[in-house]
Amino acid sequence: MRIAMIGTGYVGLVSGACFADFGHDVTCVDKDEKKIAALHRGEIPIYEPGLDELVATNVKAKRLDFTTDLSKPVADADAVFIAVGTPSRRGDGHADLSYVYAAAKEIAQSLSGFTVVVTKSTVPVGTGDEVERIIRETNPNADVVVASNPEFLREGAAIRDFKFPDRVVVGTSDERARKVMGDIYRPLSLNQAPLMFTARRTAEMIKYAANAFLATKITFINEIADLSEKVGANVQEVARGIGLDNRIGTKFLHAGPGFGGSCFPKDTKALIKIAQDYDVSLRIVESVLAVNENRKRAMARKVSQALGGSLRGKTIAVLGLTFKPDTDDMRDAPSIPLVTGLIDMGAKVKAFDPVGMEQAKSELPSITYCEDAYSCAQGADALVVVTEWVQFRGLDLDRLKSVMAQPVVVDLRNIYSPEDMHAAGFTYESVGRPSSQA
Repeated sequence: MRIAMIGTGYVGLVSGACFADFGHDVTCVDKDEKKIAALHRGEIPIYEPGLDELVATNVKAKRLDFTTDLSKPVADADAVFIAVGTPSRRGDGHADLSYVYAAAKEIAQSLSGFTVVVTKSTVPVGTGDEVERIIRETNPNADVVVASNPEFLREGAAIRDFKFPDRVVVGTSDERARKVMGDIYRPLSLNQAPLMFTARRTAEMIKYAANAFLATKITFINEIADLSEKVGANVQEVARGIGLDNRIGTKFLHAGPGFGGSCFPKDTKALIKIAQDYDVSLRIVESVLAVNENRKRAMARKVSQALGGSLRGKTIAVLGLTFKPDTDDMRDAPSIPLVTGLIDMGAKVKAFDPVGMEQAKSELPSITYCEDAYSCAQGADALVVVTEWVQFRGLDLDRLKSVMAQPVVVDLRNIYSPEDMHAAGFTYESVGRPSSQA
């Protein structure tokens, strides 16, 4: 199959490279000339494990190419995927669809023969209708079907998620489009790919509902963690105890500093706005968003309490800046309100992240960036674990203690056991578990 992927951001580049690896001919299109030039040089603009090798392999096999001009790739394509950004619109929280609509108009001008135009970007319910209207208005003679195919990729595990999906949701009622999409995804399985065909609006709704539900699970366990601290329970054991119930499941029940990233904050906010437009109240989702935002800032107060209630003149070492491990994504990362909160309380902040420091510098320009975890901890009054990178899970505790001004660790990801930290001589605070005093 011949595929044009409009947009070379996270979703577009990963999807395009994976489709090419399935054996399809894929051309990724982006208006950013510098990004396309970098991709031609083999430079990947995002950090995603295994993506550089996947791109290089398929470029070498001539199944994957990059261009700034969509006219020929669209004219030749069996399917055109729209994978441009849909950020929160400034001022009201709605998804900004200007890039989607601009792409639809430009695609329409180059369509030739029967083509399926697929929205892969996360878009509000009804966006496919508007994309179809734009295409038919721009090119009334186009033989086109507009479908929805939301992505469910986790940053840091995107390639595996794409190649071994729980389900592939396709929103279309057109038989020709169903065949094209079936052929595109057929390499997923020797028998039958896990395709779920629905109406287009249902597919759009599935994406938002999925992200809102996962965000709700995270916020739920975070609130249970707060209560666990007060009553003397262990939230990790609570999470395991409820997660072993198959109706609940263990995933996304890890207490921490709150969710961030490119999807959950933006999509929960957009879902609330969609509901308001239809005069529907989503009070659970509204609470999830409000609780999560308050939680991020509250983590700075947790650090302050670990040091007796004052951070004035103290040095705080922060390990991990990206919103999760195995990505360089700083969008809505919990580290941002945490660090700004620490600074507002009078602390001096040092930080280390294995891959996210360049991206972090524009968000957090006034802190000191270090070359490794131990130089970050040097002279610190407290060390805060914010992102659970695997590099932080086996630190030499004796060495860590020897370089710190005070042996205080605030572990916002519960990667260490209180017993081990106490035995190593640390004052240790975690999330939803009993404190440990050295």
